[in-house]
Amino acid sequence: MFGIGGKKKDRQLDADLDELARAETLAFGGVGIAGTLLPVTEAYRRVEAALADHPEEVHERIDRVLDEGTPAGKVYAATLLDRLDPAAGRRAWETLREDTAEFGTFTGCVMGRTTLREYATDRHSEA
Repeated sequence: MFGIGGKKKDRQLDADLDELARAETLAFGGVGIAGTLLPVTEAYRRVEAALADHPEEVHERIDRVLDEGTPAGKVYAATLLDRLDPAAGRRAWETLREDTAEFGTFTGCVMGRTTLREYATDRHSEA
């Protein structure tokens, strides 16, 4: 453990990154009519906050999600890397453009499916 703020915060960060790594659905905001946050969205937001406070300590853990995560998990990781290190983010998106793995998406009330290739190309063409 890296010690970003005590054992409890380290355990929470590890749990949040595990949640991202096994994510089946990508949702950055609330879903459904009630705008409910999915547990994976809440985990993403906590990791994002930890990244802002402790970038170096969190970077290696995000790389693990990018390497070992589900397709949706890899998108979460690449998005976080974009914020931390734009060059690393560009490399991540370039790699994901070669991957045809599918994952679920959720935007508001609309559920969908896409591939890493489509997502990386459509949403990050400048990367």
